[in-house]
Amino acid sequence: MPQPVEFSVWAPLPERVRLSLDGQVHDMQRDDAGWWRVTAPAESESDYGFLLDDTEPARPDPRSRRQPDGVHGLSRRYDPSSYSWGDRAWTGRPLAGGVVYELHVGTFTREGTFDAVIRNLDHLVDLGVDFVELLPVNGFNGTHNWGYDGVAWYAVQESYGGPAGYQRLVDACHQRGIGVIQDVVYNHLGPSGNYLPEFFPIFAEGGANSWGNAINLAGPDSDEVRRYIIDNALMWLRDMHVDGLRLDAVHALVDERATHVLEEMAMEVEKLSVAEGRPLTLIAESDLNDPGMVTPRMAGGKGLDAQWSDDFHHSLHTQLTGEAQGYYADFAAGGLGGLAKVLTGAFFHAGDWSSFRRRHHGRPVDTKALPGWKFLGYLQDHDQIGNRAVGDRISASVSPGMLGVGATLVLTSPFTPMLFMGEEWGASTPWQFFTSHPEPELGKATAEGRIGEFAEHGWDAEVVPDPQDPETFTRSKLDWAELTEEPHAHVLAVHKALIALRRAHPDLVDPDLSAVAVSWDDADRWLVVRRGSLRVVANLSDQSREIDLDVDADEVLFASGEMPTLDGGVVTLPAESAAVLSTRR
Repeated sequence: MPQPVEFSVWAPLPERVRLSLDGQVHDMQRDDAGWWRVTAPAESESDYGFLLDDTEPARPDPRSRRQPDGVHGLSRRYDPSSYSWGDRAWTGRPLAGGVVYELHVGTFTREGTFDAVIRNLDHLVDLGVDFVELLPVNGFNGTHNWGYDGVAWYAVQESYGGPAGYQRLVDACHQRGIGVIQDVVYNHLGPSGNYLPEFFPIFAEGGANSWGNAINLAGPDSDEVRRYIIDNALMWLRDMHVDGLRLDAVHALVDERATHVLEEMAMEVEKLSVAEGRPLTLIAESDLNDPGMVTPRMAGGKGLDAQWSDDFHHSLHTQLTGEAQGYYADFAAGGLGGLAKVLTGAFFHAGDWSSFRRRHHGRPVDTKALPGWKFLGYLQDHDQIGNRAVGDRISASVSPGMLGVGATLVLTSPFTPMLFMGEEWGASTPWQFFTSHPEPELGKATAEGRIGEFAEHGWDAEVVPDPQDPETFTRSKLDWAELTEEPHAHVLAVHKALIALRRAHPDLVDPDLSAVAVSWDDADRWLVVRRGSLRVVANLSDQSREIDLDVDADEVLFASGEMPTLDGGVVTLPAESAAVLSTRR
């Protein structure tokens, strides 16, 4: 039976707003703040939209919870409290000491749905990860996409399973002891299906970033724009039981106010965390190398909990692969000493010259004040794979032995380790840039832009995948049959053993960056990392190496390949391998 329901929308731009509800049209009344309201009888799943002035057809609700017919269609009412949660025993988990697993719903399985992810969660439990980080799942135009072209920020993509499917996935994760971090994008909107500018000034006047118009965070009417963003963040954490948010490219959130929108968000999330009685985490993706991002507010920072460290990725990637092009140049030139700098200070560029930017960049981390877990360290992520010309993983460039070295340095680092789906078994499938824009002109422009970008850097246009070709999406799906095949089974065993070792030895989760020490030899290509009473040794050369330690070693706790031999303070480490040793204090 229909019940009286108040419908409201903030739309200061149009002169007239009407509600289209189940085929009926209702006039709405505006208040002085630009909010329009009307009460009308509606079913629990009624379809509705808003008619703005004389524009046809009705536009979807900017805060729509469901878009069953896509981002251009009508909104459908959805009550998130109608879901019966089974995670009442879940009290959350802190990011500190955890291992994160980045996952794209559409390519994690052949089916590409939330329910299909659920069927593979036992693999993640067996692997030992603590969090899954889902690439964006809010509504985008088309059937498949990385997720960064979202326009319906409050809705969940229908092709994945919609909001109910999303809640089932979060619930299933929690019942298995796994937290959920949701990747959200507040710095831009996708190129198709964005009707927000017809309702309110979502974009800043004259502002732009790499993806289009900048968001209006400080101009006229920006109070409600900020509220739109922060309410969305709270929605994921409160209504969908999510444990944390990864905030995409926060350096593109240009905010001239005294209190930055990120600081405001951090304050409100902290309040919600207290009310919910569980840890809630905000993780930034930032290109600024600014430790203030994760410095507590009381110390003058923005108060976010953690941030990605691309510098760690770049340093490790160059040392494993030898690549030195583009933004890798400085990291390659830094050698193993550059990797040591990151392992002890989180950033490579900490106020020094960046040849790629042609300016000085970053600021040093106070390693006495900021713990290492506040920085996520990784060998691979969606950007560092998908933004390569052919979307090739590092497993296509290096040997299984070197994959083991990379895994060891990530999972024994003082940072919060993150894996990208399939990395744990050295997946051979690429992860390419794919889109499914229904508009022919937009699809053509996207494909030509992508291919042209790499052609300018010397790539054969025939080699660069067409993002609009459905096969590009299909090729990017994981092949789960690889798990039991070699060398994948061995790579998987290495990752499992390292995560188990990390849990068993407190020294490996000690976040004190000031206690980490590194020795290295660029000529012989070896590295030793001191982690309390443990020593992590890595041989990146193709020859066996004798390495002098600063202390006698008494036991090999882990070896990524053939067992090393110990002789007091000397370890002989096979080529392209790594080990974790206990020492006599």
